[in-house]
Amino acid sequence: MTLDFPPAVRAALARGLTAAFGVTEPDSIVALGGGLSGAGVFRIRVGGITYLLRLDQARDGFRDPARSYACMRIAAAGLLAPRVRYADAEDGVAIMDFIDERPLSLEYRGTPEHLVVEAAQTVRALHAGPPFPPLVDYLDGIDALVAQFQARGLVTPAAMAELLERYRGLRERYRTDPADLVASHNDLNPRNILYDGARLWLIDWESAFLADRYVDLACVANLFARTPAHEDLLLATYFGAVDETRRARLQVMRQVNHLFYGLVMANAVGDQQPASDLTGRSLDELHAALTLGEPVLDSEAGRFSYVKARLSAALEGLRAPQFAEALAAVGY
Repeated sequence: MTLDFPPAVRAALARGLTAAFGVTEPDSIVALGGGLSGAGVFRIRVGGITYLLRLDQARDGFRDPARSYACMRIAAAGLLAPRVRYADAEDGVAIMDFIDERPLSLEYRGTPEHLVVEAAQTVRALHAGPPFPPLVDYLDGIDALVAQFQARGLVTPAAMAELLERYRGLRERYRTDPADLVASHNDLNPRNILYDGARLWLIDWESAFLADRYVDLACVANLFARTPAHEDLLLATYFGAVDETRRARLQVMRQVNHLFYGLVMANAVGDQQPASDLTGRSLDELHAALTLGEPVLDSEAGRFSYVKARLSAALEGLRAPQFAEALAAVGY
């Protein structure tokens, strides 16, 4: 191996490689860029075949390999995630088949409508499978992220006041229907949806737990459903039919999804002078730049611009007249 791991990690990796392949070291190992989870992600070769190695050494109330590996195994058994060759939660070592990823935005073999349908079918298959372990009510989790964000002070209280007031109105009225609690990925961002030239794969199950089905549907809608017609296509593919309650729940959760990603991305931004407003490049502009290969998220300034764009999108959505109508349709 060319990477220097602590002795305990080397021993844990050797146990995994022995169990999976009968060797103690890979032929080669290369570190890959990961997301915000803090896990180590590597491309390894064993016996001339490429695999993905994930090292989850951090532990806290949220980062729990016992839960995330259980979810990953369920998804892999349903052929929605890459095959799991080895996963030991105590050691924090997982080895999966490697997906040779193609750029989804550039090489997808189909129309935007085809992509909406395929994404909806993928999520529907996940939700129809065995339930994931529970963790927390999803909106309780958002509340915790809001408190963490406020404590950081990245945006002045005045600039966040209207957004948080409107979110509190949502929080008071929206309740998950118990029938909507499903095996939810909860973080279907572009880095966690892989395209191999033929189909979609879902990866990175750290955020997965039993949650409202509209969490994943909102993630997909905010990525791929650019028009009301696309939104209806998503719902019709997933449910088989569209009704006003389903439209309303999706509309509400789409704003929560924007808020979620703004709050989570803030964890990748260091301390700085608090922003006095949420102005800047729009979310559509940033997504277009990312599609064209602009390294938007590679700098702290770029990540902070993304935080503000997501929060601004949430505020815009919460202000919209159709949001008030949607919340009234599903509120308690």
